Amino acid sequence: MDETQAKTEETVTTSATIAPQEVVRTTTTVVPPTVTPEHPQKVFQKKKNIFRAYQIIWYILALIEVLLAFRMVLKALGANPASGFATFVYALSSPFAGPFVGLFNSSATGTGSIFEWSTIIAAAVYALVAFAIVQLIQMIKPVSKQEVEQTVDQT
Repeated sequence: MDETQAKTEETVTTSATIAPQEVVRTTTTVVPPTVTPEHPQKVFQKKKNIFRAYQIIWYILALIEVLLAFRMVLKALGANPASGFATFVYALSSPFAGPFVGLFNSSATGTGSIFEWSTIIAAAVYALVAFAIVQLIQMIKPVSKQEVEQTVDQT
């Protein structure tokens, strides 16, 4: 028998001049399962972890965007590619800009300035991907900053 059901049996005997008859009534009572609320600390921890994931995604996006912005500015200003800082920025941003290189022609001037349209497209695509990931998580388990702060105040 299922844990959520309780069975009761009742025996009734009638007294008459004829042979007693035994009547058995069966009653089935459905008892809903008890719902134990989650401990407030567990609820807070889940919300905090989801909110922390949002922060990590936006932080990673910000790092990528800053690298791509530095790359674009250095190329646009015609920075010497042999200088240490320019080499460092190009090396770090290359994996992020690489998939988009050649998508559009770069605009170059005679002074060594290069305007990379592909870097702007890369920055936009990475922003859209980060936004889509956050929205997907939000659809699965919605959590807002105010909700996390409110839960902290209650515990």
